[in-house]
Amino acid sequence: MENRKKVAFYTLGCKLNFSETSTIARNLQDEGFDRVDFEEVADMYVINTCSVTENADKQFKQVVRKAMKLNDKAFVAAVGCYAQLKPEELASVDGVDLVLGATEKFKLADYINDLSKNDFGEVHSCEIAEADFYVGSFSIGDRTRAFLKVQDGCDYKCTYCTIPLARGISRSDELENVLKNASEISKQNIKEIVLTGVNIGDYGKGEFGNKKHEHTFLELVQALDTVEGIERLRISSIEPNLLKNETIEFVSKSRTFVPHFHIPLQSGSNDILKLMKRRYQREVYTERVNKIREVMPHACIGVDVIVGFPGETDEHFLETYHFLNEMDISYLHVFTYSERDNTEAAAMEGVVPANVRAKRSKMLRSLSVKKRRAFYESQLGTNRTVLFESENKEGYIHGFTENYVKVKTPWNPELVNTLYDINLTKIDEDGSVRMDFVTSMV
Repeated sequence: MENRKKVAFYTLGCKLNFSETSTIARNLQDEGFDRVDFEEVADMYVINTCSVTENADKQFKQVVRKAMKLNDKAFVAAVGCYAQLKPEELASVDGVDLVLGATEKFKLADYINDLSKNDFGEVHSCEIAEADFYVGSFSIGDRTRAFLKVQDGCDYKCTYCTIPLARGISRSDELENVLKNASEISKQNIKEIVLTGVNIGDYGKGEFGNKKHEHTFLELVQALDTVEGIERLRISSIEPNLLKNETIEFVSKSRTFVPHFHIPLQSGSNDILKLMKRRYQREVYTERVNKIREVMPHACIGVDVIVGFPGETDEHFLETYHFLNEMDISYLHVFTYSERDNTEAAAMEGVVPANVRAKRSKMLRSLSVKKRRAFYESQLGTNRTVLFESENKEGYIHGFTENYVKVKTPWNPELVNTLYDINLTKIDEDGSVRMDFVTSMV
């Protein structure tokens, strides 16, 4: 028996990165590698990078140091968004041997020879205009739910964002292939699939390498709803201008799609939305939330918001704060604006001081806690279905209801990856919800 090499992966960033890491790992396993945990000694460490947050840059260096501590002779490869945007910067980090950009990362096996360390990080990264073909991916084996990538890249020109520079133009997987992947996932006894992409509402564009729309996002959702063996489908983040009423109505009656939407707002001020070059005004956002509430009063609605964008005055911020406070939403993901090279916003006037950004961020995070609490309280006494996760946290097992309420009950290994009908009883000190079992489902 030949001595198989060991490879470990570390993923920074979004759900899309997790699905791609999983696919790269399966490719390497086919090439004769055994995947091990990142905490273990391996012959090669692969770090899938992110360019969205400030911390992702610092985290990268920490992760490389961690790998080098485990095995200072290991081969270290950096792939993904940050590797596409700043390949030379990553290549110069001590210990890094190989940097692969947007199109090369799925061909990792082609770039590794004998895994001997390089004196300098070797860079292979295409011009981003060449990232025009689609590579499908999905994650399996990491957790109770799987991430299924349906789309990549973005044609939007938001002034703060580097994703189009890191991932290229909007392009989609063929519908047939998405359904094949979904079916494959369902055979692994995975109960929930989360659809991911950079701009998933744009699904259909570039399905055949051109801009022709063969299918729409609604058709994708309708087709996935018929796949045998899947208990739950969840839509990850979707732009408000691309979330159509027909899709909301379909989800409300769907067999598998759950009542949970995550819709980026970014600002509650139309002036700031304009500076950001977002493709909607706040009125559109209100319409979407009202429509969801009309057909799914119990739905969970999450919101992305950026604070401290250049030109955001106290008045603009308060406009955002009051807009969110008055709206019937369930939680916020708050991002503190940070400058990114080669973006329009980085050169804009009206820079907001760091301490003001931090204060605004804190205010919105407090609002998020209040919103989540109010949403959980509105769900007490109702019957829901929970999918239990696999971790034992201080003697408890946690899970999420279809409408994304986090519940807990004393640890029982038999509950892992099972679905149960439950009744939500009270909110615990840690913010999660206690429950009573109603019936066994699966």
